[in-house]
Amino acid sequence: MKRLNGMDAMLLYSETPNLHTHTLKVAIINAADYHGEFTFDVFRETVARRLHLLDPLRYRLIDIPWRLHHPMWLQDCPVDLDYHLRRIQVPAPGGRRELDEVIGQVASTPLDRSRPLWEFHFAEGMADNRFALIGKVHHTLADGVASANLLARLMDLSGSAADEHDEYLVCEEPSASDLLTAAGRDHIAHITMLPRLARDAARGVTRLRRRAKERTDHPDLAKMFKTPPTFLNHVVSPGRTFGTASLSLAEVKETSKKLGVTFNDIVLATAAGGLRELLLRYDGRADRPLMASVPVATDLSPDRVTGNEIGGLSVSLPIHIDDPLERVRLTALSTARAKEDYDLLGPKLQGQMMEYLPPALTPALFRWQAKRAAHNPLMNVAVSSVPGPREHGHIGGATVSEIYSIGVLSPGSAFNMTVWSYVDQVDISILSDDQTFNDIHEATDAMIHGLAEIRSAAGLPPLSIVDTAMAPAPAAG
Repeated sequence: MKRLNGMDAMLLYSETPNLHTHTLKVAIINAADYHGEFTFDVFRETVARRLHLLDPLRYRLIDIPWRLHHPMWLQDCPVDLDYHLRRIQVPAPGGRRELDEVIGQVASTPLDRSRPLWEFHFAEGMADNRFALIGKVHHTLADGVASANLLARLMDLSGSAADEHDEYLVCEEPSASDLLTAAGRDHIAHITMLPRLARDAARGVTRLRRRAKERTDHPDLAKMFKTPPTFLNHVVSPGRTFGTASLSLAEVKETSKKLGVTFNDIVLATAAGGLRELLLRYDGRADRPLMASVPVATDLSPDRVTGNEIGGLSVSLPIHIDDPLERVRLTALSTARAKEDYDLLGPKLQGQMMEYLPPALTPALFRWQAKRAAHNPLMNVAVSSVPGPREHGHIGGATVSEIYSIGVLSPGSAFNMTVWSYVDQVDISILSDDQTFNDIHEATDAMIHGLAEIRSAAGLPPLSIVDTAMAPAPAAG
């Protein structure tokens, strides 16, 4: 058995009827060069023979009697592939728009906690001999880095055919006495660590305050706990919409090099430009900077395939600035300040504090918040960037041509954007609820416009069409 860490537990407790906390990993399979017919049975056999490499997919949640501690993972559990592997049909003509609608439907329903917390939906009916593997994995099970490593194992980027077999150990159910004994032992360890955690927190807060006094207050940066209201910020509905787009990785890197900023700075500045366009359209105004929550991994080990080892940056997005180059400059400044604050406070402090969430009370508090949160004082939107594999993966021998990934929606925030770089592409995913956009592809269009504006202002050529990806799906009308 394995105890959920504090961040894992928080992501479990924060799930409510309207705020699901599963993540999506979508692999587009191009079977044009596949020898033979690529079918659901080929995919099913691949998963069956590699399941022993995908340890978290064989975990099942075990609650502690009377909720005296965070739940535990029961490892090496049997898996019913007839339940977890599902076929789904993409309506004609089977392009990006139709697939995105299907993915939104998959995202709209929660996972069954009585089973291992994942599903794979095999999407058929796509154009150009493409298929999609839609992985729905609970965030409690794996963060972005762990999910990327897990996907690499499925795609033959780790291990080899010689590693494959279809047998593995099967778990034994623990007794209530075993669970209570383990809970008592872990509580003693937490009590022992509490004085040190309190000292670390006090030192981190002191360092932050000292640095804040040394800085000059910048009028164009968002203030903590003072996020402005926008059409993106309301009580989130249970339904989900999902949109994707692809950009050239070389062009994004070219843009960052030309302007002397990081890749992530360009991603966030692109988001700022896109959000500015959307706010002007829906709210008729974009006159105050927004606050973005940007997750940061605290453990980048290529061998980690489970758990959440993450913290978060609070980055100001200058959506109120018309000049694209000034938006880039302010984004880079805000990101640098956010990283400095994160390091001063302590990168692992957030996760360590989550260890002390009371299991008996926390879920009820999150449910109360989810029903009422029309505004989030900590953030307006979530934006993340994940470096994916630099080589093409394969599933069952067929090439994976695109990868899309997305996290969760937070209370009072109906916008999450994740950028996943894969081989020579930057694959963009946007998740919202079904009450926010007339067409979710307005959001993906706006992000493309945001980068195009930056490149034009920097004297760079227009964006090219990524011909290795599905054809674009511009917003209707």
